Amino acid sequence: MKINSLPVRVAKAILGVAVAALLAMPLLAQDTTYSFQTFIYPGDTFTQTLGINNAGKIAGYHGANVNKGFTLIVPNSFTNENYPQSAQTQVIGINNVNGTGGFYIDKAGVTHGFLDNSGKFSTVDFPGTNFNQILGVNDKGQAAGYYADAAGNDTAYIYAKTGGVFLSFAIPGSVSAQATGINNAGNTCGFYIDAAGVNHGWMLAAGTFTVLDYPGGTFTQALGINNKGNVVGFYMDAVGATHGWTYNVGNTKKFATLDDPNGIGNTVANGINDIGEVVGFYVDADGNTDGFQATP
Repeated sequence: MKINSLPVRVAKAILGVAVAALLAMPLLAQDTTYSFQTFIYPGDTFTQTLGINNAGKIAGYHGANVNKGFTLIVPNSFTNENYPQSAQTQVIGINNVNGTGGFYIDKAGVTHGFLDNSGKFSTVDFPGTNFNQILGVNDKGQAAGYYADAAGNDTAYIYAKTGGVFLSFAIPGSVSAQATGINNAGNTCGFYIDAAGVNHGWMLAAGTFTVLDYPGGTFTQALGINNKGNVVGFYMDAVGATHGWTYNVGNTKKFATLDDPNGIGNTVANGINDIGEVVGFYVDADGNTDGFQATP
């Protein structure tokens, strides 16, 4: 298996003074009513569902200590998906042509991003780095991810499979940033950490950069975006509880909390499809991590 067999070109962009539409006090949306379904990988107590496509196929992984990837057709048809010869794998993004992306740890302990196109795996590593993760994929062969430098700081990037092009970018005021989702228009979401160590969500759409901080939250991460530009993620409240959220670009009241009823105070929303179905995970009353799908 060839690693980075495509020619690689690297570009870097700085999001500077043109950064616009910073949301200081975004409005809250009326809560959408959802039905929830729980997913537990057979025989395990740790399951995370992280991405969902328009056909309802889900990507995720199980195993808290040894991560093993899977795809899932609802209600309970799990198919294992692990990078060949890897020690651990997480499958995180899935597109509408059933391509997936994520990361794996090799037997030497190095973390690599990967893409899987119909069982054909390829490693995605930013040149000269030894820690990469792919966190989102679209239908056009593009992926969102990041690499970590020797100091442990993260740099967000977009990867285009055609031509093997990487575009890395820095966010003003950040010391570390990850790109976590990308849609077919190339709109991207993610989160960054500022000098005070605070996490902020962000979205870059049509050249406009928007900070996505959940109102009243002390910590926000944006983790997935659909082709309508709607975003999901999670925030931490003043008492340290975590809540999923949705951000609807078509609604003047943008944000709404999304908590699985079995995991209130312990919910993370990670992926959203164009129908508005959301996947993520929560910690249940027994301390187990369970995946969920929320259907509006």
